Amino acid sequence: MRVAIIGAKGQLGTDLVRTFGEDPAFGVIPLTHADLDVTVPETLKVLRKLKPNVIINTAAYVRVDDAELYPEKAFQVNAIGALNVARIANKIDAINVYISTDYVFDGEKGEPYTEEDVPNPINVYGVSKLAGEVFTRNYSQKHYIIRVASLYGKAGASGKGGNFVEWVIERARRGEELRIVDDQFMSPTYTMDVARTLGKFLKLGPEFGVYHMVNEGFCSWYEFTKAIFEILEWDVEVKPIKSSELNRLARRPGFSALENAKIHDIGLKMPGWKEGLREYLSEKDYF
Repeated sequence: MRVAIIGAKGQLGTDLVRTFGEDPAFGVIPLTHADLDVTVPETLKVLRKLKPNVIINTAAYVRVDDAELYPEKAFQVNAIGALNVARIANKIDAINVYISTDYVFDGEKGEPYTEEDVPNPINVYGVSKLAGEVFTRNYSQKHYIIRVASLYGKAGASGKGGNFVEWVIERARRGEELRIVDDQFMSPTYTMDVARTLGKFLKLGPEFGVYHMVNEGFCSWYEFTKAIFEILEWDVEVKPIKSSELNRLARRPGFSALENAKIHDIGLKMPGWKEGLREYLSEKDYF
């Protein structure tokens, strides 16, 4: 199975390239921004020559607050980029895998969202990703929409300059005060766990549609931060605050945890979020 990975040097893309590359069932075609730009249709013509069986589109504009100021940038990558990939995937009869987000939900449900719940994003980023889902679904017959959440991985998020785990660790090392919101709940997810599970998923080849793929369980950002230092056995004070104290441009859903209902139905299970966090910290040699 020839798999083209768009965004091969990104946080998730890096682990996809690594994991799929170690599996003889896959022939990996890593594609960086230098190879193609999802916002420029002409550059996607290279996929016609490469003829992959699967295209995994991890390219994304992920600056949630900046998207409120520059919505056209978010839509250009997350929506129009998804449309461009969907069109070329359909032309070459490839399976189109679009990586989406928990931020397509408004957080009002109060319990983990399943694939059957109706999206209702409350910020520009979420709306742009939902638009990408619609384009993926309606412009490529063979498609998987994979929703992930609160990703962290060894490569860091290029669009954000790192990831949340590294951010809190660096602040702790500098002795800076850590004030973390305790009223936003999500499913923190290790990119390597997504990569491994997505590989198994593609081998199974379930029916096309929307699937959630996050580490099992959920927590607040405050609980997640506390868990980081508990695993590291560092004595770091973390102060809980309310999200309203941050004065951020974009609204965030108060409860955007996801439930992996559909992958459970096909016999797949992601590790728990603490298990994923422990492996990540171990991989980074913090112990």
